[in-house]
Amino acid sequence: MRRLESLAMLESAPAARWEHFEHMADIGVRGIGATREQAFEQAALAMTAVITDPGSVAARDAVAIECEAPDEELLLADWLNALVYEMATRRMLFGRFEVRIEGHRLRACAWGEPTDIGRHRPAVEVKGATYTALRVAQETGGQWMAQCVVDV
Repeated sequence: MRRLESLAMLESAPAARWEHFEHMADIGVRGIGATREQAFEQAALAMTAVITDPGSVAARDAVAIECEAPDEELLLADWLNALVYEMATRRMLFGRFEVRIEGHRLRACAWGEPTDIGRHRPAVEVKGATYTALRVAQETGGQWMAQCVVDV
């Protein structure tokens, strides 16, 4: 019965989404989803959208990412910073994410492709996720929200 209730809640929940919020010279990224994992995935999409249109990034190559932190908020910052590291060292952009969280351990896969300056036209470089406005919480309506400010 519990599984059916969970499925019904997911089906009736508003669609997962990402958004930006203003923060002085930097940019806030926010992910919203029916689960904590979806919120983390959407926060990653929001970070990609700071750089380029996520829809322009082909999900060709998969990169596995793992991180662990003492709490949800630090786990979000570690997750986003792991993506920044992978983007910088692999010279890639990511447009699709799958996140699994057990306790305070995250295992994920990010799909993307090498950065093509002409096609992706990157607007800025994200230097890292900060602890500013860092928050992970289940909202009153049951949806999860994961946000922080990224340094650009």
